Amino acid sequence: MSIERELSKRSGSKCELCGATDNLKVYQVLPTKKGGIDESVMACSTCIDQIENPDNVDLNHWRCLNDSMWNENVAVQVVAWRMLSRLRAAGWPQELLDMMYLDEDTLAWAQATGEGEDDENKIIHRDSNGVILEHGDSVVLIKDLKVKGSSMVAKQGTAVRNIRLDHENAEYIEGKVDGQQIVIITQYVKKI
Repeated sequence: MSIERELSKRSGSKCELCGATDNLKVYQVLPTKKGGIDESVMACSTCIDQIENPDNVDLNHWRCLNDSMWNENVAVQVVAWRMLSRLRAAGWPQELLDMMYLDEDTLAWAQATGEGEDDENKIIHRDSNGVILEHGDSVVLIKDLKVKGSSMVAKQGTAVRNIRLDHENAEYIEGKVDGQQIVIITQYVKKI
């Protein structure tokens, strides 16, 4: 059974965030470990657009999180926590956040994108041109890099897709090159 069909069955053919029934899509909650239904939600195009484009956020649309934050599916809880954290300055989202409980692993997943951190404490990853990098971005190597601990050389021009950010060091990202997960220094990449 496809992920879309499984999510449709799980959600009752509704957006798991706002309850809409039109324009539903599978939204993968980054960063993923295995992918699949446990790391995805069924969401409408309105929710997905506002999650991916913070400038398009309609605060009143997200009042639906009052219900969806209690969803039994962890991926839905993670998205709800992230959106409430993003909107917390409005007052009511902070009240909902104060009521919400996430276990340690779920909270770590929710915080993995940096949502909910104060801007002055947030680590910002930038490529060689100063462009901000985010989880899931694609980059290209701008020089040949020797991979420590192996004889592999990651060649200039190699595309690295679906990068992950190191939340303790703004200089490091992770990605797969030739099937091997490696750490890459941000000054040697350019965002695609």
